[in-house]
Amino acid sequence: MTNSRRNFIKNSTTLAAASASGLNPTFSSSSTKKDYIQDGGIQFCLAHFFGMDKRRIELSKQMRVLGAVGGINPKSVGLNDVNPWDYEAVMAVKEAWVKVGLTLKVIEGPPALSEKTKLALDGRDEEIGHFITLMKNLSKAGIDTICYNWMPVISWARTTMDRVSRGGALVSAFDYEDIKDKSETKYGSFSKETMWKNLEYFLKAVVPEAEKVGMKLALHPDDPPVDSIQGISRIMTSADAFKRLIDIVPSPSNGITLCQGTFATMGEDIPSVIKYFGKKGKIHFVHFRDIRGNKNNFEETFHDDGKTDMYEAMKTYYDIGFKGPMRPDHVPTMSEDSNEHPGYSNIGALFAIGYMRGLIESIAKG
Repeated sequence: MTNSRRNFIKNSTTLAAASASGLNPTFSSSSTKKDYIQDGGIQFCLAHFFGMDKRRIELSKQMRVLGAVGGINPKSVGLNDVNPWDYEAVMAVKEAWVKVGLTLKVIEGPPALSEKTKLALDGRDEEIGHFITLMKNLSKAGIDTICYNWMPVISWARTTMDRVSRGGALVSAFDYEDIKDKSETKYGSFSKETMWKNLEYFLKAVVPEAEKVGMKLALHPDDPPVDSIQGISRIMTSADAFKRLIDIVPSPSNGITLCQGTFATMGEDIPSVIKYFGKKGKIHFVHFRDIRGNKNNFEETFHDDGKTDMYEAMKTYYDIGFKGPMRPDHVPTMSEDSNEHPGYSNIGALFAIGYMRGLIESIAKG
C-alpha cells in the first residue's frame, strides 16, 4: 500500500511538472512518430532511365526511396532475342531491380508505342496488340502503372540544356523562338483533329483491356505544351484537354500523369488541377517539379524556387488521399555532378527528395 501511494505521488508530481512547463503529458513525440506513415503514404520513387547506376541505386536506398521508375530493356538484363513486351523480359527486369533492393513501380516510356500508333501509320494495330500484351504481362508481374505520352517524333523538347541557375547549378530551358522556323519532320504535318482521332482509336482499343487486368494508364502532358512543333500538333496542352481525355473512354484505368511543371507552363493553377482530377481518382502518377516562365519561354527550377506554391500542391495531394507513385522530375545539375543527363542529377535528386519529404511530413503531422 505504501509503495503504491509513493508511486501515485511520484507520477502525479511528474505530470504536474510537465503541465507547468507547457508540455502535453498525454501526447509524446514517440506516439507521434508511431502514428506517422512515411511520406504520408505516398510512394516516393526515383527515375532510373540510364541503366542501373550503382550510385543512384545506393542513394535511393540510403534515402529510403525504394520505388524505381524506368523502362523494359531486355538487353540490359542479358536477353538479346526477347521482345520487351514478353513476360520473360518483364520478369527479368523486375527481378534485376529486386536484386539490388528496389521495386519497379512504374513503366515510363513503354515499348510498343511509337509513331505507328500515334500517327496512324502502317503497323498500328500490330503495335497496339504488343502494347496490350505488355499490359497483361506487367500485371502478371505485379506492376500496375504505365506512364505514356502522345508526342510522336519530337517528344520532350528543350532548346538549352545548361542554363546557369541559382549558385551556378545547370537547368534545362525552352524558347519557342529558337525552333518556330524549323522545317517539318519527314512525316509531314498533322492537325489537332487527326491527333485526337488517333488517340481515341488507341484508347478504345487498350483501355477495356487495361481495365480487365487492373492496369493504370497515366497519360503525360505534352512538354512543352505549345500548339505544334515542326508540323506535328500537340493536343495534351491544357487541363481541359485532360478532361476530354478521361471522357473518351470512361474507366478507372484511363487516367493521367500529373506533371506539375508542364501544367504550370500551361498557366494552370496546380492545386486546382490536383483537386479536380484527384477527386475523380484520375491521378495515377505524379511528377513533382516546377518552372519559371510560360509555355513559350521557360526554365526548370529548384523545387523551392519556381512559380508554384509547392506546399499547397503537396497538401492538396494529401487532402485528396493520393497514395500513388510520385517522383521528383527535372532537377538542377548541382556542383561536381555530371550534366550528361540533364534533369537527372543525383545530387539534385537528393535535394528534391529532402524537400518533398519535409513538405509531406509537416503537412501530415500538422
